[in-house]
This record gives sequence, C-alpha cells and structure tokens, in this order.
Amino acid sequence: MVLMYAQNSALHLWWKEVTVIIWGATAKLVAENELIREKIRLASHAGVKFSACKACADQLGVTDRLLELGIEVIYWGDGLTQILKENQKLITI
Repeated sequence: MVLMYAQNSALHLWWKEVTVIIWGATAKLVAENELIREKIRLASHAGVKFSACKACADQLGVTDRLLELGIEVIYWGDGLTQILKENQKLITI
C-alpha cells in the first residue's frame, strides 16, 4: 500500500515531493526481498525518494545492502522530530 500510494503520488503529481522512510524490520525486508526491491525501483523511476533509518539498518546488518540499492541511509531521529514539530504531512503504517 505504501509503495503504491507513493508511486501514484509521484506519477500524478499529488505532492511536490514524495519520500518513503524505511525503518525497523522493513529495512531487512527490503534488503532480502526481490519483489519489494523491484517495487522500490519502479517507484524510484516515478520520482519517489527513499531513505532508511541508519540506526535500524545498522542493527539489522543491512546498511551496505540498502546503500547498494541506491537508498539513502541516515539517522532519522532529528528529521522525524522536525517533521512532527512543523506539522508537515506524514503518513505512517
């Protein structure tokens, strides 16, 4: 659902910018699941940006794999806090 909405948001210009933040166990799923990686590639081609939580990726041992996939890997604590404090649009599942 997240990838479908993100990709359609980019394709139909529903938002100026669409970023999917990957964290928790999802980082390991992305690193290990070819179907998910293909969906991310398609969404990326549509203009969706992907970024993963470095702390999560490091704990799960998948940081290098995410970087190889072209996914930005950064610490998200401060960034997420700013998004919330500024009441920016954020969808979570």
